[in-house]
Amino acid sequence: MKIIHVIGALDPAKGGPQTVVVRLAAAQAAAGHDVHVFGYANADAEQRALVAANAVPGFSAVHWTAVPQGSRLNELFSIRARPMLKSLIETAGFMHLHGVWEPVLLQAASLARRAGLPYCVRPAGMLDAWSLGQKGGKKRLALALGFRKMLDGAAFIHALNADEARLMEPLQLRAPSCVIPNGIFLEEITRERLPGRRFTWPALGERPYVLFLSRLHYKKGLDVLAAAFRQVAAACPEVDLVVGGPDGGALEGFAATIAGWGLTSRVHVVGPLYGTDKYAALFGATCFCLPSRQEGFSLAITEALACGVPAVITEACHFPEVGMEGAGMVRPLDPEAIAEALIAVLSDPAMAARMGENGKRLVRDRFTWPRIADLTLEAYRRFASSPVVDGSAPLHLVPEK
Repeated sequence: MKIIHVIGALDPAKGGPQTVVVRLAAAQAAAGHDVHVFGYANADAEQRALVAANAVPGFSAVHWTAVPQGSRLNELFSIRARPMLKSLIETAGFMHLHGVWEPVLLQAASLARRAGLPYCVRPAGMLDAWSLGQKGGKKRLALALGFRKMLDGAAFIHALNADEARLMEPLQLRAPSCVIPNGIFLEEITRERLPGRRFTWPALGERPYVLFLSRLHYKKGLDVLAAAFRQVAAACPEVDLVVGGPDGGALEGFAATIAGWGLTSRVHVVGPLYGTDKYAALFGATCFCLPSRQEGFSLAITEALACGVPAVITEACHFPEVGMEGAGMVRPLDPEAIAEALIAVLSDPAMAARMGENGKRLVRDRFTWPRIADLTLEAYRRFASSPVVDGSAPLHLVPEK
């Protein structure tokens, strides 16, 4: 089958969605399919994307089309992208759209409908109430001007977890939901790939640390993390906090808060981490923490679990398996609750070790890309050949134990 993955931007600095597209495409190509990835990228972004993608197992078999970024008008109407997409669609069997609010996705869906090509949309958490409330007026207008038609015309909506499918229900979309999580390549996450490597940062030295790894954005709960770490710092004076990821607008406020509490020497903002640097930071962490206000399915959490790191996350991360399988703790979006959980993990090495082993087992058994790729291919065939009627319950293709 020829499969086309379309995303607004290919730059890995944009976060998890780009990481997912590359790995899902590689896993599908490894299963013998003709897989194409299509999106916008200027020269620098494309170079970053290719460097990151070439480290992914099997990515060399994926076809790559980066559309040069031009004027805003050019991108708004997909002037360059449209003819390139039209050519790809002619011989395709299925199209997978990643995201919601990008004009190129709207154009891709329109071309697919005209060609009779089935497609699905993976909103990646962009259609729940919290996300729709951010710039809500613009999003309501966008839905009215064509994005609802894009969503309604899909063979299915690719939800990443049951919570996401449920939280989209108020939109009353015509397309059915299908729940398929994200995954990882176990080959990417092994200590053997890091001979002699330990995460190093001048001011950190050999001190144990809690790791935050995500975009530095309000959605990711950096303000909650700051307040929680203030309590952790007092209770665990030997433990520091490492904050990794590109700035998404929250860095300045976070740094000011930390400085105001006199914790600058205990908090290390290290910027984006990719490849072996990222995995060195994960393997070296005593605990991972992501106190998000909203997540679809966090690759950072999955990677932390795969590295054997206990995770403290919020309920809004929609990853209940962390608590259910004893791989960490799931808490409300509350600094005291997060601090209490972090202190418990940091104060009990034996419990932390058990959590680490449980996390590795959970990921190995249920969340690897080859298994996830098989589920997407099953969904393509099932929904393209036998569409589900409006109002049907979501189909869950989550891999079981």
